[in-house]
Amino acid sequence: MAPNTSKEVIDVDLLDAEESKLEKLVSPQAGPWKYEIIYESLATIVYFHLAALYGLYLALTAGPVWSTIIFHCVIFFISSFGISAGLHRLWSYNAFKAKLPLQIILIVCTSLTFQYSALNWVRDHRLHHRYTDTDADPHNAARGIFFSHLGWLLVKRHPEVKRRGMFTDMRDVNANPVLRWAVPFIGSICFIIPTLIPMYFWNEGLNVAWHLSLLRYVASLHQTLLGNSYAHFAGTRPYDKRILPTDNRSLNYIILGEGFHNFHHAFPWDYRSAELGTLFFNPTTWFIELFAKIGWAYDLKTASKYVIEGRAQRTGDGTRVQNKSDLNVNS
Repeated sequence: MAPNTSKEVIDVDLLDAEESKLEKLVSPQAGPWKYEIIYESLATIVYFHLAALYGLYLALTAGPVWSTIIFHCVIFFISSFGISAGLHRLWSYNAFKAKLPLQIILIVCTSLTFQYSALNWVRDHRLHHRYTDTDADPHNAARGIFFSHLGWLLVKRHPEVKRRGMFTDMRDVNANPVLRWAVPFIGSICFIIPTLIPMYFWNEGLNVAWHLSLLRYVASLHQTLLGNSYAHFAGTRPYDKRILPTDNRSLNYIILGEGFHNFHHAFPWDYRSAELGTLFFNPTTWFIELFAKIGWAYDLKTASKYVIEGRAQRTGDGTRVQNKSDLNVNS
């Protein structure tokens, strides 16, 4: 084991040394670049959205069994924790640790969202934080709200994303058998099983069952994408006014506690993803703390009050909430 470990450390040091030789990218930055559309991705995205609109039409007019609508609303809600608690706070930043049963729950929830594999998601998100709002950011908000929301999925990646992506440390997630296990089953867990369950248990028709699955999937996709787009354009910057990510409490209700995006970029390893913690609407934090009480989540990391105050005073825009009475003020 010792020789392999030593070699691994040396390799990482060499990668860090090579990365340090690259030109420094300062946010916000978006150089000249020719967009190359990936037509297969475009066709897929168009189909999903048209099918979702048809699913919405069926839900409003075709009279699906109420159990089907309630079923997909429940899946939508619980699958969100797969992204926010699993991919985001646990696997991307190790903001807490999770025992095997909780990891299995989270990877199943994650698979219900069909947002590539967990390995790809974590790699992109780590790269996003390392090079936020520059050409090395997969969904660079400096290229506009449409690009950061959906456009980045429709075009070939910027050369800087490919170039600097090779330096992203993925040893921890690549070594996690739970994340590797789920890869072949993502499509079935997201689309096939949620379509078959209403058909089998309460005789829902295939047409309605399938298109409501796609409606739930597209809604879930946009819920996540709002963190890449809207959360970089509208809101306040209490902790770092030099970067585009914002705190937006209205958005926070939609993405279950992930709306304090300026805080998250300032302190990405904080499991709360917000200074307000449980004082404000933050279901993902409550979810993690619930499992901490039964011992399935542990080593929850937080930024201290003094570190947060210091950062806000040095680089914030002066809008940091000071007391509970301020929690009712809209951003």
